[in-house]
Amino acid sequence: MNTMKRAIASSFSLLFCLFSNISFAQDSLAIIPKPLQQISRPGYYSYAPETEVYSSTSFLEAADLLREHPYLKFNKIKKLRPGKKAPLKGIILLEAGKGDTLAINAYRLEISTDRILITAHQPEAILNGIATLRQLALTRKDSRLPAVWIQDQPAFGYRGLMLDVSRHFFPIPFLKKYIDLMSLYKLNTFHWHLTDGAGWRLEIKKYPELTSKAAWRTNANWKYWWNNGRQYSEMGSPNAFGGYYTAEEAKDLVKYAAKRGITVIPEIEMPAHTEEVLAAYPNLSCYGLPYKNSEFCIGNEDTFRFLQDVLDEVIEIFPSKYIHIGGDEADKSAWKQCPKCQKVIKDFDLKDEHGLQSYAVKRMETYLKSKGRKLIGWDEILEGGLAPEATVMSWRGEKGGIEAANSGHDVIMTPGSHLYLDAYQTNPIGQPEAIGGYLPLKKVYGYQPIPAEINADKRKHVLGIQANVWTEYMPTTSQVEYMVFPRAMAMAEAAWTAEGQKNWSDFQTRLQKHYLLLQRLNVNYYPPSNELSILSKFDIAEKKAVVTISSEQFKPEIRYTTDGTNPIASSPLYQDGISLNATAKVKAVIFKNQQPLGKIQELELDVHKAIGKKVIYNNKWSSSYPAQKELTLVNGQTGDLTYGDGQWQGFLGDFDVTIDLENPIPLTQLKIRFMQLTGPGVYMPANVTVAVSEDGVVFKNIQKVENDVPYTDASLRFKTFMFDLKGNNARYLRVTGKNEKKGFMFSDEVVVY
Repeated sequence: MNTMKRAIASSFSLLFCLFSNISFAQDSLAIIPKPLQQISRPGYYSYAPETEVYSSTSFLEAADLLREHPYLKFNKIKKLRPGKKAPLKGIILLEAGKGDTLAINAYRLEISTDRILITAHQPEAILNGIATLRQLALTRKDSRLPAVWIQDQPAFGYRGLMLDVSRHFFPIPFLKKYIDLMSLYKLNTFHWHLTDGAGWRLEIKKYPELTSKAAWRTNANWKYWWNNGRQYSEMGSPNAFGGYYTAEEAKDLVKYAAKRGITVIPEIEMPAHTEEVLAAYPNLSCYGLPYKNSEFCIGNEDTFRFLQDVLDEVIEIFPSKYIHIGGDEADKSAWKQCPKCQKVIKDFDLKDEHGLQSYAVKRMETYLKSKGRKLIGWDEILEGGLAPEATVMSWRGEKGGIEAANSGHDVIMTPGSHLYLDAYQTNPIGQPEAIGGYLPLKKVYGYQPIPAEINADKRKHVLGIQANVWTEYMPTTSQVEYMVFPRAMAMAEAAWTAEGQKNWSDFQTRLQKHYLLLQRLNVNYYPPSNELSILSKFDIAEKKAVVTISSEQFKPEIRYTTDGTNPIASSPLYQDGISLNATAKVKAVIFKNQQPLGKIQELELDVHKAIGKKVIYNNKWSSSYPAQKELTLVNGQTGDLTYGDGQWQGFLGDFDVTIDLENPIPLTQLKIRFMQLTGPGVYMPANVTVAVSEDGVVFKNIQKVENDVPYTDASLRFKTFMFDLKGNNARYLRVTGKNEKKGFMFSDEVVVY
């Protein structure tokens, strides 16, 4: 090829790529999780009134799922002959040939004007291709599909979603809907939390009282039951709440999930969270009585006979490689007083009760291994020494996962900070009650599955991630959907898409089309809020703050003011940060069609005298919530809606700090803000006192302000304690807050004028 021809060919190729990208931008395919490779092509595929469907023999069962496609109508699936060319029209599921460079866990989807061809080596991968095809149909307002070439594979092999059916029981039809949605977003593991103190949910034929008594409690509302005696009931009692799944129902669900590429992992809690078992079989308790404790007696051989019998039946129902044994939150006080447990500690040289728990976990691992299965448990199974081949689910942050992976154990990352979908997803005011915390969609999306602290040669032990759905505050299927979607979709992309491919803005753009999918499938998803988050970041050296305003809405029109007046349609349009060097009241609201949407949000930006000054902690912060350490209370920045945002500093004792203003100066006002969220044990101080001093030794009390927020108020509350300091000159300010409830107290800034 001469130079001229090469230049012409190069120009044509560039032109084609540009045209292709433009047409793709105009009619984009909003796929979640984002595919590894995606190239648009000219033209559209239109579904025929009746379409021919062809499949390689190994994919015939998977091909049957195409019947759930909204636009595909076909009769018999036609079997492809090995070695023959694929048809030029219709829908084709093709097993990749030996020479195909496609990765073993990947699929290739090719949509042209005449046919749709999905190629893969194995059924699991072809199912992911089918999920993409179904997703495309459900996210479009017409039945045409833009032509495209996609090659895709997951970053992680384990992509899980858990559901707790103990706190609230959910029927099989809903679980199938849950699994359907999981399969659409390429999640491949359903962790079924079947047993816990609030109710046993699986038929075990050898122990009928597990379903005639342990599956039923005296009140449907978990919170009421939890706070009023926690008694169990008999099946058939008029006021009994609960339910269970028969062995046949569970087998059917396992089969249903497997057809969609999803493994069901059962969780049978041990040695703790077993109050319901001990109510039915009190001989398995250290005390021999019901309602005394929630842990199995490890020194009692009957406990292990019971657990092995239960696991035998569980293994018959669930073919999964893993059986989850819980292993979390064991209160070891009963073991300390139990002669049988203490004898086991002595006989096996276990040192303490942590060793006793490890002894129990290792016994169960050995038993499961003898049955060809593997044990998985929450990160507490690390305590006392990890069973040799156990896999750890790291939920108390990432520490357990890091420790386990670096020790050569497989790990599933599921930290509560990013993947517990029972936390609030927006401002709790006006939301259904949840367990607490604040986990917006963007934070879920931003989770990076492999912590930097895991050694490079050990990163292979991070099998994937899982989001957990604990249902204490989810009494209905509708509420479960509200808490799970769309956050589970963000988690799905974090599990599937390679880190370098992820982009929040791009995800947000694609998400807009998925609201149509969720509506079509009658999912009661959480809709994006019209509320705004207004935050500031202060540059101490420059003595300047940058205010940022964010919204859950997609590309909203945000109008704002900085003089305390309410924004109107002609107020400045927020674009990318507001720079301020003086105290201001920022107000903002979303506008649409010249009308405000939602409430006006505001931020008091305080450029005050204490910013950057030295803070002396007379009582240090909790090591769990250090925030920005010594700078937290005087960095010019306020906290957001959650105490885990890095700006709220936590205290377990009294709040007691001294601020050194460097020189005696005239004072006019001090204000300090605290948070209350009683669910996780966060309370207002009973009172706050301010004292002043010129030498830092002798202090004069100026004012005490009492708290007026009731401790019985379970909603998220903020209170700013205000102090009049006019007429006082001082260098030192001492602020103390009385911790009456002995829980956490959180403050974000001490403002001094």
